[in-house]
Amino acid sequence: MPRLFLAIVMFVVTAAAMAPASADAVYPRGMQVGMVLAGDLKPSTHIPGFEDEDHKVSVGILELPPPSYAEVERTLFGTPPPGTASVKRESFPFEQGLGYLLTARGTENGTSFRRWLLLANANVASGNFVVLVNVTVPDTAESVYSDEVVRRMLASITFRKPPLDEQLGMMPFTIAELAGFHVMQVLAAGGVILTDGPQDDITRQPYVVVSIGRGEAPQADDRERFARELLSSAPVRDLTVKSMEEMRITGRPGFEIRAQGTGIYGEPISLVQWVRFNGGSFVRVVGASRTEQWDQMFNRFRAVRDGVELR
Repeated sequence: MPRLFLAIVMFVVTAAAMAPASADAVYPRGMQVGMVLAGDLKPSTHIPGFEDEDHKVSVGILELPPPSYAEVERTLFGTPPPGTASVKRESFPFEQGLGYLLTARGTENGTSFRRWLLLANANVASGNFVVLVNVTVPDTAESVYSDEVVRRMLASITFRKPPLDEQLGMMPFTIAELAGFHVMQVLAAGGVILTDGPQDDITRQPYVVVSIGRGEAPQADDRERFARELLSSAPVRDLTVKSMEEMRITGRPGFEIRAQGTGIYGEPISLVQWVRFNGGSFVRVVGASRTEQWDQMFNRFRAVRDGVELR
């Protein structure tokens, strides 16, 4: 995964070849992991995954970053989870790979249940992610969701390309004006990366990052300090501030910083950061391009900024 992309992901946090999916697989909204559902399971409105509310059965799905794999593996294959019995661990083949499965019995709040925990790596065009699936079936539903039925469902797990439209619909903001950019990535941290060009290569193309965060800066001096601290994590080397200005952005207090730096290949980069304050939260829009493209890109960056609205 390109270093610049990783830096941009961290920047947002601080403020493709895939196998074809099964035609019968169901995906929770916005997620890349799906499966052929058993029983009366349906996409949940309470958890990322599926539920059968009548039988009190749940299938929770977590999509985690790759570094979490080793830690989760140690947890699953270390000391048995508290309150569990009949723990079994095994390799588990599924439709698109090989995972590790833990099965156990347990009791919680007077209800006896059986649990399946599946850990697997998912390969995607831009890298990979870790999948952790947690199936919980109370003993009262075991006639419908037997071990054989659950294993068959887990074996059907498959992956799809990131569903950008669905993921955008789950963001806490909308972008009414893309200004010719296209969506490259929707980040779980609450951000969107846009780029301009034939490919998703932000090391060689102009890009815009839109994100939202929690924070408040009621006074002008606070807003300047706040904006400068956000800018310090920008994925550009040798960053030098060229201008700063307090302003109104779509009717709200805001702050603009323009800066220059050096890109990953040593090329001159120009950058603008706008922060719009909304009470206890803020919207941040960052646009960057090679300095030679700056004059033609700036108004497009500003158009994207003015099209961002909180839901």
